[in-house]
Amino acid sequence: MTLKSDHFKGKDVYQHLKDARERGAKATQEIHGTETPGHLVAAADSLKETAIALLGFWILLLAFQVPSPVTFLTIFSVGWILWKGGRSALLGWGRLERLHRLIEEERYEIQHHRAQEKQELRAMYEQKGFSGELLDQVVEVLMADDNRLLRVMLEEELGLTLETYEHPLKQAVGAAIGALVAGIGALLGAFFAGMWGIVIALLLLFSMATLMTAKREGNALIKSLIWNLAVGILSVGTLYFISQLR
Repeated sequence: MTLKSDHFKGKDVYQHLKDARERGAKATQEIHGTETPGHLVAAADSLKETAIALLGFWILLLAFQVPSPVTFLTIFSVGWILWKGGRSALLGWGRLERLHRLIEEERYEIQHHRAQEKQELRAMYEQKGFSGELLDQVVEVLMADDNRLLRVMLEEELGLTLETYEHPLKQAVGAAIGALVAGIGALLGAFFAGMWGIVIALLLLFSMATLMTAKREGNALIKSLIWNLAVGILSVGTLYFISQLR
């Protein structure tokens, strides 16, 4: 099928479908960070990032011999928790805005470019192996219901899965709780074991969050733990050695 139109912007229907998939992927990606949708994953990611941030801040406080370092660490933790929760909410709202924009664009195409949408629908189901009378029946059934057609085009053409999107505030709460757990862990470590207590507590929390995320995503637990610890220790260790050059 090579029919072209203004709707396809000079491309054939198959290239148009490929471009639509790319637009759908862009709508779901995080352009300001790496948090995956989901309050549990957001909490784990926030906990890990907070643990590294607090470890680095703690090293700087000690290296520059700041008086009352625990007090400074506590103040920093409060601001950081607010930042992580707010940042997660903003990312979630941004993701939803991109999704809503694509939904409205697709709704407009269905209402004003039905012939071209029918071509796209035929091409998609031809790629799935449908042909002949069965293909005609499937296309006609879907074209008869605009709401069902919209959902099919969003999921099949753009590659979106609408059920995976959580409310931004739910993700924000998860991120804030993750940062709060890391902050409380650092303070408890300082209370019970001083300087090394903070280090041990944050590393343990970092490891637990890494294992939880790896298990949820079906990744190898030990491999994920080793690589995450290696990157975290490299980052904090580099900060420590740079601080000693002053």
